[in-house]
Amino acid sequence: AGIRVHMLTGDHPATAAAIAKEVAIIPKDVDAKTSPMVMSAERFDAMTDEEIDALEELPRVVARCSPNTKVKMIAALHRRKLFATMTGDGVNDSPSLKAANVGIAMGESGSDVAKQAADIVLTDDNFATIVEAIAEGRRMFFNIQKFVQHLMSGNIATILVLVVALAYKDDQGNAVFPMSAAAILFMNLCYSSPPAMGLGLEPASETNMKEPPRTSKQGLFMFEVLLDLFFYGFAMAALSFGAFSIVLFVFNDGNLGYQCNARYSDVCLGVYRSRATCYATLTLLILAHAINCRSIRQPGWTWKNLKTVHHNKTLYLSIVLGVMILFPIIYVPGLNTNVFKHASLTYEWGLVFAALFTYIIVVELYKFIKRKTMK
Repeated sequence: AGIRVHMLTGDHPATAAAIAKEVAIIPKDVDAKTSPMVMSAERFDAMTDEEIDALEELPRVVARCSPNTKVKMIAALHRRKLFATMTGDGVNDSPSLKAANVGIAMGESGSDVAKQAADIVLTDDNFATIVEAIAEGRRMFFNIQKFVQHLMSGNIATILVLVVALAYKDDQGNAVFPMSAAAILFMNLCYSSPPAMGLGLEPASETNMKEPPRTSKQGLFMFEVLLDLFFYGFAMAALSFGAFSIVLFVFNDGNLGYQCNARYSDVCLGVYRSRATCYATLTLLILAHAINCRSIRQPGWTWKNLKTVHHNKTLYLSIVLGVMILFPIIYVPGLNTNVFKHASLTYEWGLVFAALFTYIIVVELYKFIKRKTMK
């Protein structure tokens, strides 16, 4: 996971080195007597801060150490701008548990003083539990990112479509909305929220414990996530608004009708079909975007990724049900024209699926560029 483990112990250097080799803290071929990876506390404590900072790498194993040795090691890690976590159980570990960014005390064998000084108590005294906790913490963090990315990029797309469409006005000067208020609310309720919740339940990725730790400056809304939000939102908005405009001005005569926001009439047929096209396009793009959000950088539309969607039943069902619900909304008489203010589609489906195909190509190309240019 990109996390380096140091062992500071009161044991003899030979014993400490043997244990460190067994659990892969140091390589098995390291000579404990000559290697800078293994050092006695007497030697380490005698070094000045400048001498310690000049070391290419801090020793992985420090033997025969005292409480001050542990505090000195943590201070050296901090001077290198590293995030330090300390585990300990004794009273003599309390200063270093307090000095570390995160202090972890042993719950079974730990002293009360150590538990009070620590930030976390490890109830089973098992170091492997820390590894599992890091893996689960990473999974939860990335899933929150996926949740936010899907929900907010879909909202950005909807807002952009509505704002840009204000430029379309009928003969009375009234703006012609590309989607009705009911359509927008239904889209958020049935097409945006369920897939986002499904993304929050995603299992850990294969690279979860192979990536380096995030820095303290890389929060939830780091630069890459913000870039993704606006790129995906703009792409979905452009394709949806483009579909709306093409149907209105190319496939129809561009007549914006009269009071088409309030009621249906024959003169509003072009507007209503355009709205249905915009609604179907944005709906399918938001559902497809859920597949895209499963990974920040890795390809989403590959067979390897698609065949694992059913492992996340919430995400899988939200996409399938979303597609199924779309058709009654568009085709049920009365419900479409009176409630959602759009009409049934025929040939416009070709434009909808062309926009969907274009979106998939664009986002995969965008991710490819990110993998080549971003660290």
